[in-house]
Amino acid sequence: MAVKPDFNIMEECKDAKNIIVTGHIKPDGDCIGSSIALTLYLKKRLPDANVRLLIEKPAPCFESVKGIDLPEPDYAGPEADTDVCIVLDTNAGRIGNAEKYFEHAKKKINIDHHISNAEGCGDFNFIDPHASSASELVYRLLEEEYLDEDIAKFLYLGIAHDTGVFRYNNTSPETMIIAAKLISFGFDFSDLLEKTYYEKSYDQAVLIANIVKESKNYFGGRVVYGSVGYSEFCEKQLKPTDFDGAINELRIIKGCECAIFMYPMNEVTYKVSLRSTGSVDVAKVSGTFGGGGHMRAAGFFLKGTREEILEKILKEISEQTGWGVWTE
Repeated sequence: MAVKPDFNIMEECKDAKNIIVTGHIKPDGDCIGSSIALTLYLKKRLPDANVRLLIEKPAPCFESVKGIDLPEPDYAGPEADTDVCIVLDTNAGRIGNAEKYFEHAKKKINIDHHISNAEGCGDFNFIDPHASSASELVYRLLEEEYLDEDIAKFLYLGIAHDTGVFRYNNTSPETMIIAAKLISFGFDFSDLLEKTYYEKSYDQAVLIANIVKESKNYFGGRVVYGSVGYSEFCEKQLKPTDFDGAINELRIIKGCECAIFMYPMNEVTYKVSLRSTGSVDVAKVSGTFGGGGHMRAAGFFLKGTREEILEKILKEISEQTGWGVWTE
């Protein structure tokens, strides 16, 4: 279902007593920004309603942001009391513990911009694959007279993160106009991005540098691949958040048109991230393996060895692009 121009978030929530807002597991900047902004807005507009945000605790890089403690990942209230459940930046299959609230909700709303979720999963779907981010879509739904500095800050956070700080081609003129309106609320947007997008610990910087150093390239340098194996992951006691930014460091290597990065979730399953300049539709590649995303940014989980998974990905890229046999 395409975007419904007449969709009104307040009309759908006005009589609700219990509202659950949620997003995908391992929330990124857009999921965090859109869900917190919408939660703050609904709390402001509906002071008599119980509005709860059920997403996992944000990564450490977001800890310095005021209001980041709004999520209640351990909430365990009665599912049957859910009047409205709003799923942001994903479909209902990737919302973890919040799925039971979605299933029991009297009204289900889905707000998303992923082409892999073009039909939506709710009773009411506000979907636009051409939007830069879920945060941009949330902005379209809110009445400007009720925005404030905190709501604007989180919307800006989400838009900036999902556009690569306005570098990706999902950045439209409308995206920039919205961002300009948001920073007019006066929050320190430079510090916000420095702390949540760019800043790395020394150990994290060294780890990512080593991933780049040991990376391999295929199709004459068009594809760059980096990874961390299970033994290294365990030996160094690494966490998924330690790899934040790794895929982007691979993608910006000169000549790279598609970057691949994978790390283990357990001994047999890997999390794979894909980034593209546009020559490769990584959403299609990811969809082949049960994942999703955008044309230029996507991901999935797959069982197998790193070598087996890489070969499958390279085969898909070869068939899509016609680049032929992959060689280092």
